[in-house]
Amino acid sequence: MPGTVLLLAAAPVGRGRLVDAASVLPVLAAVEPAVLSGTGTANVVELADPLEPQAVLTRLRAAATAPGPLTVFVTGQLQLDRRQRLPHLSLARTTPATVRYTALPWHWLREELRLRPPGATSLVLDLHADAETWQWLSEHPLDSGHNNTVHGRIAPPPGRRAVAAPGYMKAVATILRSGHRPPLDQLHQQALSRIADEPPGLELAAPGPAPDDPHAVISAAVQAGRHGEAESLAARYEQAAAHTHGPGSEPVLHWSEVRADLAMLAGDPARSCRTWLAVAEARLAAGQPVDAPAVEAAVDRAHHQWGQVAEPAAARELGLALAALRSRVPGRREGALDHVQRQLRQLQTQG
Repeated sequence: MPGTVLLLAAAPVGRGRLVDAASVLPVLAAVEPAVLSGTGTANVVELADPLEPQAVLTRLRAAATAPGPLTVFVTGQLQLDRRQRLPHLSLARTTPATVRYTALPWHWLREELRLRPPGATSLVLDLHADAETWQWLSEHPLDSGHNNTVHGRIAPPPGRRAVAAPGYMKAVATILRSGHRPPLDQLHQQALSRIADEPPGLELAAPGPAPDDPHAVISAAVQAGRHGEAESLAARYEQAAAHTHGPGSEPVLHWSEVRADLAMLAGDPARSCRTWLAVAEARLAAGQPVDAPAVEAAVDRAHHQWGQVAEPAAARELGLALAALRSRVPGRREGALDHVQRQLRQLQTQG
């Protein structure tokens, strides 16, 4: 099965730039697609200094839904937004004051990849951090998803007014240009050895999920078309979490989210939408703020699934609940509430 490769290099234009991220793309682009992917053939998508986070999300979503192995190479810099102090991948227009609106939230990347089969996704990361983010990372590991194999490094802030080179990713690309892709853990160690004289950074090395991980078992059932079995397993884990941690706890909400995803994969957008709405309401009831990433993600996913509901009566019912929720959780996309209200007015005219 062909593989998919996403090459993403991004950094702000101007004084805020810490790394010349795009300089690595010509080196990576010179590598044969099959070598980048580690498969017989591969499709390569390249994003150089993109401007809009929604545009990156669209490309990321398309790559995440492609069958076969996916390898994502990311070169760039991390910054925290001032409101929630969460890591974002800076894009061309990002400034310290506009991170929330002009950078890609790192949790978007994690969320888009989480539905992929365990072990089918590899991330190779060369990230640079400013001083504030570097301090944050000393207490909060960067979460790139438990289903994914992750290798790379996060470099400390460069000297004053200095723009660093993406040394780790250039070392990776140089090794791959030989025409052979070693196992990623070996590739990672070889790249680190080539930049041993650079200031030490944070090493990223996660081998991916174990075969007996419950998510891997559920994913295998989905891949085999056994959607009912997958739903039953997730419901069982949700009940066990409620017994152990209590209703409304984070482990329970996690399994509720898994069930919402499973409903989508089973082709039942109404059930998926309803479950996402319930997750959002539960998070809000637990005191999570309306702009918390998990709350926004739940409402955004409910909104997306609502758009797939074909039956008018169900669409009206869910749309009313979504509109009420959107009035509290507008999310990051402008006009989301207006979109729901317009669609509801159209539904009112249908039988």
